[in-house]
Amino acid sequence: MTSYLNTAINAAREAGDLQKRRYCTDFMINHKGETDLVTEVDLASEELIVKSIRANHPGHDILAEENDYAALCSGFTWIIDPLDGTTNYAHGIPWFCVSIALEIENVVTVGVIYHPMMEQLFTVIRGEGAFLNGERLGVSSRSPLRQSLLATGFPYDRAVDQDNNFDHFFKFQLGARAVRRFGAAALDLAYVATGRLDGFWESKLKPWDLAAGVLLVEEAGGTVTGYAGEPYDIRDGRILASNGRIHAEMLETLNDRATYSLLRNSEN
Repeated sequence: MTSYLNTAINAAREAGDLQKRRYCTDFMINHKGETDLVTEVDLASEELIVKSIRANHPGHDILAEENDYAALCSGFTWIIDPLDGTTNYAHGIPWFCVSIALEIENVVTVGVIYHPMMEQLFTVIRGEGAFLNGERLGVSSRSPLRQSLLATGFPYDRAVDQDNNFDHFFKFQLGARAVRRFGAAALDLAYVATGRLDGFWESKLKPWDLAAGVLLVEEAGGTVTGYAGEPYDIRDGRILASNGRIHAEMLETLNDRATYSLLRNSEN
């Protein structure tokens, strides 16, 4: 697995270096949707990563955010978010990352998340632990929920779809110490793995947002499930990740709509 990890590290660093060079320069920004952005740096980063992976593992499959790649049915799939936090990047906010994972026979086995502006390299191999710049990671021991710091995000279609996370955000703002919205799900998960965040939830995410970060949290001793507490699959966009100690409280909060309903009724 070390050779696969080294491939991911080298590709992530190469893409991250490109992002640092182009940060706050004049680059092209396009729209995939009304509010969903893609920059030429996203595309160039993905090209670098895919080229690096194919140079080392030419028969492997690729699942990436910005382009479709022909299925090879190899049993090895590289899952790539070339620039998670594109909106931050486009606005000159230095909170974004590269996320690369390797899925072997449908099991995420290797992961790398690289935060180039802070030179933070998160690495993980299933069964061997999670690391930040070579130092082993462990989730926090903080509880209960009232004393915990959480993170989340909102979908791009939040203005037109009621499944927009507003109700959950309101409830967790009442129940936790605080909730942060940083804008890069992969880094949110990495920071749960470090113990700096105690929990994270979000919906409508994609496998490339989640694959490396989920493995980091699990290998750091945390818990990852769906909203109903079921075993997690990275192709289910609704995720709850925590230090484990507050997981039951977070599940209870996610599945109790009473507080938000009272608020909505009081406004009508």
